[in-house]
Amino acid sequence: MKRLHFIVLSSLLFSWLSFSQSAIIRGVILDETNTPIEGVNITSSSGEGSASNSNGFYELKIPFGVEITVTFTHISHERIEQKFNLKNGQEIEYNPVMLIDVAQITTVVINTNTRQSVDGVTTISPQMIRTIKGAQPGVENILKTLPGVNISNELSTQYSVRGGNFDENLVYVNEIEVYRPFLIRSGNQEGLSFVNTDMVQNVGFSAGGFQAKYGDKLSSVLDITYRNPVGFGIRTDLSLLGGSITAEAVSKDGKFSGIAGVRYRDNTLLLNSLETEGNVEPIFADAQTYLTYRFSSKFHLNFLGNISANQYNFQPQNRQTNFGTLDDPVALLVAYDGQEQTQYQTYFGALKANYFVNDKLTLKLIGSAYHALEQEYFDIFAQYRLGEVNTNIGDENLGEVEFSEGIGSQLTHARNDLDAFIVNAEHRGDYKIDDESTLEWSVKYTHEDIRDRLAEYEIIDSAGFSIRPPRFSQPNPQPYEPFTGPLTAFEDIRALNFVKINRFQAFVQYSKRTDWDGHEIFYNAGIRSHSWEVSGEAITDSKTQTVFSPRGQFAIKPNWEKDMLFRVAAGLYHQPPFYRELRDSSGTVQPNVKAQKSFHIVVGNEYSFDIWDRPFKLVTEAYYKGMTDVNPYTLENVRIRYRARNNAEAYAYGLDVRINGEFVPGTESWFSFGYLKTEENIDNRGFIARPTDQRLKFGALFQDYVPNMPDLKMYLNLVYNTGVPGGSPSYADPYDFQLRLRDYRRADLGISYQLVNPEKTYNSKWKKSFRELSLGFEIYNMFNNQNSITNTWVRDVYSQRQFATPNFLTPRVFNLRLSARF
Repeated sequence: MKRLHFIVLSSLLFSWLSFSQSAIIRGVILDETNTPIEGVNITSSSGEGSASNSNGFYELKIPFGVEITVTFTHISHERIEQKFNLKNGQEIEYNPVMLIDVAQITTVVINTNTRQSVDGVTTISPQMIRTIKGAQPGVENILKTLPGVNISNELSTQYSVRGGNFDENLVYVNEIEVYRPFLIRSGNQEGLSFVNTDMVQNVGFSAGGFQAKYGDKLSSVLDITYRNPVGFGIRTDLSLLGGSITAEAVSKDGKFSGIAGVRYRDNTLLLNSLETEGNVEPIFADAQTYLTYRFSSKFHLNFLGNISANQYNFQPQNRQTNFGTLDDPVALLVAYDGQEQTQYQTYFGALKANYFVNDKLTLKLIGSAYHALEQEYFDIFAQYRLGEVNTNIGDENLGEVEFSEGIGSQLTHARNDLDAFIVNAEHRGDYKIDDESTLEWSVKYTHEDIRDRLAEYEIIDSAGFSIRPPRFSQPNPQPYEPFTGPLTAFEDIRALNFVKINRFQAFVQYSKRTDWDGHEIFYNAGIRSHSWEVSGEAITDSKTQTVFSPRGQFAIKPNWEKDMLFRVAAGLYHQPPFYRELRDSSGTVQPNVKAQKSFHIVVGNEYSFDIWDRPFKLVTEAYYKGMTDVNPYTLENVRIRYRARNNAEAYAYGLDVRINGEFVPGTESWFSFGYLKTEENIDNRGFIARPTDQRLKFGALFQDYVPNMPDLKMYLNLVYNTGVPGGSPSYADPYDFQLRLRDYRRADLGISYQLVNPEKTYNSKWKKSFRELSLGFEIYNMFNNQNSITNTWVRDVYSQRQFATPNFLTPRVFNLRLSARF
């Protein structure tokens, strides 16, 4: 017992001595606009460390009686060093102001309080992403209001940019590339976006002309940064469509920090509003984490992990779609039997080691693994009637189908399985040559192992006769002579593929900021290389292919009275084929498909100005893309089916305009407009519209609040897109089917009331339990517009003409939402 007392007293004495023999520095870290900066790393020459929290506050203990150098560093601000020599027990307040470091992040030029993009990257506020939810909440819900970005399906997170398709977009999270599922064919089956918005710190988006440090895709880059927590916190969100919870914490010594989130989504509310009635179970869930351990001020280790489970079970029963014109109304009635069972499970893990050699040199090592198990099973039997609708007002049969123009049935079957395993190993580095220039480089190896079983067929019966595919060679003399040929499915695809792809990628780029005769100048030049080879069972003639992609950017901010920035970007962009691009319409892998090639040139201007003593910015970009070795494809809902042949050329050009600013004091809103034309020439037959040829785009994101009740807030998310080509029936020639879908018009409205505002203090005991609490009401598709995503092609038994029957998206839907932060 005496020994125990001695140990306790010794520990207390040691703790008291350790506490008393130190001094404390505390304060708030601000930027040039007096905004607190979160996540600033504070280190001392004696080894102590700390970090600023969401309010910019920090506290650091240092030894007394000796001169100590304290360093303040942040990824997007200039480094600050300050020397202190404090007395024992002394406490002082030091509030540094950190300037934006243009040379380090090479994305901004500073002019007083104006921040402008020099590399064409659009920055989106994480707070706005968390506030503006929508039918499919996430980053993509905000992207659809930007010019040049097309999302014409509220059930999907897939987007096309400036005439590209869904497979042409890069997504990074903390410099780690992430992937999307392979087998998804409709937005109904889609689950959650990979990006968990409650974990996001920064969001950057480039619609073209991006730097060489980004990968080999043709259209866009979405660059996400997850935050390193600086304290404990919990954020929750509940709605009729699901819920999420995110927690973050930091160890007492500040070395370990972590943030983790769990999300659950049930789309029953949306899918039950569609025209096809039935029993549907769309359950999607994921768990995600980002962890950081700081072994020292020079070495940090990060881990990014994600597990997702998506299940979509559907038993359709019936459907009625009315279309046509007032003079010639037509209705499609379908009765179903059967079911669909679709499952997607993904596992993703990545380690990232950061070694800060000195103030100028940073070395990184990234390793990641992605494993996807996907299953798509369905057997659905459909009996349909296509006929004229009774339009006689007052008739008891008004709206009923009275005369059938087409009667038939359809049986679709699929047993598709895919097992994909992708491993990456990459070294990245950057060297700050001086305060004005930076050199960046990377070497990356990727191994892709794909196991794919494709077994699906479609049988169509029209008026009692089985319809054979158009390529069927044996003539049918019926009804004059009996047909003795075999019964053949209208479409029958069977394939078993075991494919491996090895890739080697590398890039180097140089960025510099300088002055020329009083004008601020930024330029970037770089080059990428990508080499790959396809191998696998029954693949014997594969060749190693290599491409090089030089890219460059130039920006100038004239020394004018008006605050303007001009920039131009140009380069060569290759997209080496991923597995889906190697698989043709019959399921056969074509190993020697070439990389699609595109030459980009983007010219842009940013004009910053004040109206009503509030900041605004007008961004204008004109672009042209010339594409060769194009791999043609068909697009049905969100399913892309490639021809696996580089037998086309294409082009895209357009104009994007966006004005954003404080239309309402204290809130950010924007209005955008885009014009696009993109066409392709397949086998030198002439140019036709590509599947993503969306000519006009108008988007608006508007925020407001009640002046006398600022806690009552509103957002309006408005999108208008002209129609894209509606595709063609199976086996049909796309040159014969250039019919466009109807224009996409959608407005989502959200109204919320902040019961607890983080900027206020409350005496109520229950309110003190929350940092933030809000209750919201949302209306999706407020004006109940009938938007369509694809066409169902139905044959007229008399004229043999095929009708394009629109597949409508969701009508008006109401939702409730409760959000809290602790």
